Amino acid sequence: MPESAAVLEPALNRFPETIRHIHLMGICGTGVGALAGMLKSAGYTVTGSDQQVYPPMSDFLAGQNIAVQSGYSPDNLEPRPDLVVVGNVIRRENPEALALAERAIPYVSFPQALSHFFIRDKTSLVVTGTHGKTTTSSLLASLLREIGAEPSFMIGGLVQAFGRNFNVVEGKYFVAEGDEYDTAFFDKGPKFLHYRPHIAILTSIEFDHADIYADLAAIKVSFAKLVASMPPDGFLVACWDDPVVREVCLGAKCTVVGYGCTEGCEWQVTDLDVRPSATSFQVRKNGASFGAFENVLPGQHNALNALAVIAVLDILGFAREDVAQGLRKFQGVRRRQEVRGVARGVTVIDDFAHHPTAVRETLGALGAAYAGRRLVAVFEPRTNSSRRKVFQEAYASAFDAAAEVLVREPAPLVNIPEGERFSSLQLVDDLASRGLAAGYFSTTEALLSHLDSTLREGDVVAIMSNGGFDNIHQRLLELLARTVVTAQ
Repeated sequence: MPESAAVLEPALNRFPETIRHIHLMGICGTGVGALAGMLKSAGYTVTGSDQQVYPPMSDFLAGQNIAVQSGYSPDNLEPRPDLVVVGNVIRRENPEALALAERAIPYVSFPQALSHFFIRDKTSLVVTGTHGKTTTSSLLASLLREIGAEPSFMIGGLVQAFGRNFNVVEGKYFVAEGDEYDTAFFDKGPKFLHYRPHIAILTSIEFDHADIYADLAAIKVSFAKLVASMPPDGFLVACWDDPVVREVCLGAKCTVVGYGCTEGCEWQVTDLDVRPSATSFQVRKNGASFGAFENVLPGQHNALNALAVIAVLDILGFAREDVAQGLRKFQGVRRRQEVRGVARGVTVIDDFAHHPTAVRETLGALGAAYAGRRLVAVFEPRTNSSRRKVFQEAYASAFDAAAEVLVREPAPLVNIPEGERFSSLQLVDDLASRGLAAGYFSTTEALLSHLDSTLREGDVVAIMSNGGFDNIHQRLLELLARTVVTAQ
């Protein structure tokens, strides 16, 4: 360990008896920023710091009257807070973390704080898995509101029905998106272990997060710990189509409820009908017809996400008709197959997909929803895993539903050898060898220029990235609209 690395006293990883002032390190992250707003609404004095303070999170925090310092410094711990929440982005070498250790201030992680202040006195409903967490937890929170049981929640995406990614109310339920990523530099276990679910949804288990997990076996260990932690009177609603999920669920002490498309699932989706505006499907429970449902999000994977929520709400005792009506009213989630606009007859869609399986499922769903229209996939490899070589081969077969694939050159991972990095050029070559039209672009500007000159009326553009992608969505819509005006 470097000499300038923080060594926090384990005994100080606790909640003091009296807490008035809470300081959050890494406050501009989506989750930590939302937690700051929740703590402020609960009456605490809240301050924070981050390396990069910019909209929209900086505007949100300013609107909450939360003082935020730009950059990390020992001075940010003055006046001395009663408790410090250490965000996942903070490393041992951080100067503020060093000061935290020196001053012996009580500290906790973001998941610890969320559990202690907001989850522990409620019925915890946790959505976890490699894919679909944000969409499924948003569905669950939105439907609970529609059927009159508005929940508190913390979710990784902006839920359209609420206009934010968190909610704090007096109701009995708390919906949490259970992330398998590590908790903090002083706690390398997954975040979801802190949320103590009474009911959990497990959507899928695949290899991801190559920066913290060595392989699939390591990920399975984390999920197995979650399964083993479930209370005997709890419920684990698990996707039975996934053999790895089945394997991990063998260690459950609670009731396991299987859902999926295959025969033998307690809850089964059948008769899928995918359209641009909605996906309709039939649900069977224990082999008998349960009812017809409709979801605004396209594709089989989203029907399965909805099915998991239907099963949970049935366990909680809500009426089938109310659940079906609530699902029809679901407005979607920002950045999950979100139609950002239509210009020059071109539909521009924003999606968070980055794992090869998510890319494949997203494009397959959009291909079915917009059947007969040309689907153009625009991909920015941006996550730590997607910029490594681990998924290089898997990506080659993930884009088959698209007519054209445009790949942006990612920022390199400088801390790993060049031979272990993902190659956008190699992906384009692999796609071409499969007969797909594919293009490589070193800049977003060059990519936009290509789109402007080649898109035609009726095309559907799916832009996939887990980051801002240089605001490409809005810039493309403005470019297309401006071209129409110029042509006239």
